[in-house]
Amino acid sequence: MPELYKELGLKREEYEEIVRLLGREPNNVELGMYSVMWSEHCSYKSSKVELRKLPTKGPGIILGPGENAGVVDIGDGIAVVFKMESHNHPSAVEPFQGAATGVGGIVRDIFTMGARPIACLDPLRFGSLKEPRTRYLFEGVVAGIASYGNCIGVPTVGGDLYFEEAYQENPLVNVMCVGIMPKERLIRARASVPGSIGVLIGSSTGRDGIGGVSVLASQEFDERSTEKRPSVQVADPFTEKLEIEACLEMLEKNLLLGLQDLGGAGLTCATCETADRGGCGMDVEISKVPLREPDMEPVEIMMSESQERMFAICSPENLDEVLSICRRWGLNAVPVAEVTEGDTLRVLKDGEVVAEVPASSLAKGPEYNRPAKRPRYLDDVNTFDFSTLALPSDLGQVLVALISSPNICSRRWVFEQYDHMVQVNTVAYPGSDAAILRVKGSKKGLALSCDCNGRYCYLDPYVGTQIALAESARNVACSGAKPVAITNCLNFGSPEKPEIFWQFKEAVRGLADGCEILGTPVVGGNVSFYNESFGEAIYPTPIVGMLGVLEDIDERIPSCFTREGDLIALIGVTKNELGGSEYLKVIHDVVAGPPPEIDWDSEKALIDFLRLAAKSRVISSAHDLSEGGLGIALAEACVSGGIGASVEIDHHLPLHVYLFSESQGRALVSFNPEKRKDLEDIADRSGVLFTLIGKTGGTHLKVAQAFSILVDELSELYYTSLEKMLHGDL
Repeated sequence: MPELYKELGLKREEYEEIVRLLGREPNNVELGMYSVMWSEHCSYKSSKVELRKLPTKGPGIILGPGENAGVVDIGDGIAVVFKMESHNHPSAVEPFQGAATGVGGIVRDIFTMGARPIACLDPLRFGSLKEPRTRYLFEGVVAGIASYGNCIGVPTVGGDLYFEEAYQENPLVNVMCVGIMPKERLIRARASVPGSIGVLIGSSTGRDGIGGVSVLASQEFDERSTEKRPSVQVADPFTEKLEIEACLEMLEKNLLLGLQDLGGAGLTCATCETADRGGCGMDVEISKVPLREPDMEPVEIMMSESQERMFAICSPENLDEVLSICRRWGLNAVPVAEVTEGDTLRVLKDGEVVAEVPASSLAKGPEYNRPAKRPRYLDDVNTFDFSTLALPSDLGQVLVALISSPNICSRRWVFEQYDHMVQVNTVAYPGSDAAILRVKGSKKGLALSCDCNGRYCYLDPYVGTQIALAESARNVACSGAKPVAITNCLNFGSPEKPEIFWQFKEAVRGLADGCEILGTPVVGGNVSFYNESFGEAIYPTPIVGMLGVLEDIDERIPSCFTREGDLIALIGVTKNELGGSEYLKVIHDVVAGPPPEIDWDSEKALIDFLRLAAKSRVISSAHDLSEGGLGIALAEACVSGGIGASVEIDHHLPLHVYLFSESQGRALVSFNPEKRKDLEDIADRSGVLFTLIGKTGGTHLKVAQAFSILVDELSELYYTSLEKMLHGDL
């Protein structure tokens, strides 16, 4: 037994605590159950102390963290359910199935709450595309996301994508899902009525994924990892589609008392968490569990992470109808558990007890206050001498290099593989600042964005995380929406390393402070630790998923120039800030300097300006300034709209800084000249700097003092560079 707990990923002190809780040594079934539930992935043992600092309440928040997903009231009797999670480690092992099952898992979190999933977004991170392994992982992940989403009929409408050497061996595959429902249909993942029945629905149980959360998702990779890695779960999207319809039908008929999906830690997690949340115990008869492999041991059945399985709680009098609905949808459905009084989770095989533990001890897990220490590398990167860099001689060539770089060029090769129109809710397509979805039966719309520049967070995790939050808010505001609430996926290295845990603490502090100021509570999310390979951690990558609400979908604003003859204005202040910029990385191959400053008064003023301008219908387009700064924002607006622009710049900053600084709190807007006075008045009321810089029209992007480039040339570079890099042509 002493060797077994180590193999299962438990620490010696954790094993000793289990012995203390039980008053005896655990058997191998019990030890396996504790190993998965006390893993970092399930217990949040290193992060929950810090996560309690996040604001989770606010106007319209129906349900915050603690269940499968957050729930927000958007009015008209409608609630939005949304969450983001990671499937990083499985995707590094088997990219197609790892990514596909990641989509399946987050979609289950949404319909488990009673909502119909209407959209997914996929923030992704990979290493350099020059490496064959990166190209293999990238193609496999995109194919897995496309396959699963397309099969279940849930559109993938947005996301973001970065390529950095820091993710070379450890890609990040995060997925966000959003659903809508009548708010009275909300159901909780609780077993609170003794005598009620637990029904296992969906796929049969196999050996795939056993130990996934304790071995694969809660340890870093090294040269010994291959022999320790469990098999990655195999996706079956067609079964999940049937589960969506069957579960929503049962909820519509008020047949269920609770509903939980089986993801990480499988049946162990579903039973102990529903029991603990409901203040009850549970008896589980595993001999009734449908198996896809013979001779599975009790510990394997309880730890299996086979996908497309649901655990429904119903009263005995509704059991027959629950089973009938499942049969009609072609789903396995077997009563396997009974809710009991007390706090005991009993696992039985043919009536014989094979495990007996307090459900609450499994569900709550340990809690650590990890030591934190500021990393030494920050002293080097933040004191970089920018005067040592040669000034660019041809700003046109700088723009060409940036627009064809992997972190800026179009992601069309990715999103064209996704069905982003299924369910016909999508009104702003991938490639826009934010995805926009109509809410059927209402005039409202949803604006969704996922953002994080890991490079900024590497240079300053506090500021970098706030930039991720601010950019996600700007993106939905540029579409005309009000930022309402966020979910997140916090991706970091090993929390057992003080320098990494310092990054994590600073990121959470930055997110907490920013959300408090912005008024966007955190309603749920995910922490993914141990994103390391061979001792090297990824960039700290706290991805923010923002929900914005449009009161009237007709007020939405596109991000591209829409007609010739419009005036162009830059909103916000440009500063001498090149630290962590795409310019610095692409042109000089340097990642250094402090990231741009964050000024929350300016960010809030910009959001107010954009929302007022959208409501007043005085702007034709609005585009957030982020990677590549003003130069890239102009190029993207021209390319996406197929319209040129002429720009003149009068500023004290060096021209390359003004064009490629990534100062925050800025947006590019275009508007009818007749609306200029109205827009300037809105800018005055909002307290933002309004600078007229040019006019749309023609076939070129012209910056008078710098370059004139055909829009068609920029378009060719922008839309084809990613595919060329993927095929080794660049």
